[in-house]
Amino acid sequence: MLKPLDRLLNRARTSHGASAVVTGAGSGIGAAFAIELGRRAGAVVCSDIDDLAAQRTVDTITGQGAKAVAVHCDVSQIDDVRALAEQAQSWFGAPPTLVINNAGVGAGGAPIGQIPLDDWMWTLGINLWGPIHGCHVFTPILREAEPVNAPRGIINVASAAAFGSAPGMAAYNVSKAGVLSLSETLSAELAGSAVKVTALCPTFVKTNIVQSGRISEGASERAARLMRWTGFSAAKVARICLDAHDRGELYCLPQFDAKIGWNIKRLAPAAYTRAAGFVARSNLH
Repeated sequence: MLKPLDRLLNRARTSHGASAVVTGAGSGIGAAFAIELGRRAGAVVCSDIDDLAAQRTVDTITGQGAKAVAVHCDVSQIDDVRALAEQAQSWFGAPPTLVINNAGVGAGGAPIGQIPLDDWMWTLGINLWGPIHGCHVFTPILREAEPVNAPRGIINVASAAAFGSAPGMAAYNVSKAGVLSLSETLSAELAGSAVKVTALCPTFVKTNIVQSGRISEGASERAARLMRWTGFSAAKVARICLDAHDRGELYCLPQFDAKIGWNIKRLAPAAYTRAAGFVARSNLH
């Protein structure tokens, strides 16, 4: 049984006992977020374009004694996201307290000018327009929910690619840079409110994004090796991010290499970009 102080602390932690909506919850980081929120006594709406995958996540959550439901959603479609919000509020019986805009895809392996425009549209439609749609629909709901001082939040899943500028990854980099800027702007607009915003910027995470994205064979092999050697588990990244969000942190860089890259890019952006190009060319030969 929780002591009074523990109950008070948990009420101040958005991730504990949350009524949460997670997009892309069928696998990877999204599934890890959803499952961890279930462990933290939350009720979770698991949305995904893959209905069977979303249901598998729901089954895991309900198997550990928490509440969850699967909802179909293509985040690139604003009508789907509006329907997701309506179904979530109906299922919760109240507005959600936490929204995680996670759904994303991988793309890369060709330089600008050779990337098919269709790949640009596909990547930006999911990785950037997905979080834009999520913030557009859910921000007014969270901001206007009662009681006005109850902790609520939005987590947008970006990437270290948002500032890493790795050659051959332009569409992915641009999409994630947009998510980072979106999160910073939203945080500024919500300053003074009870709604906290966190942007998650991991480096390599052990997920299936390489296999399910539009990535060249060579780039896929290199990314898969780095995931095996240096990648964090999705579960670890989700735990770190939820804890950072509870502390009110805007930026969550869960790995040491992400923190190093972030600081170097901010202190010496031109040198960082030249170095990124040199490393990329070295990896290709």
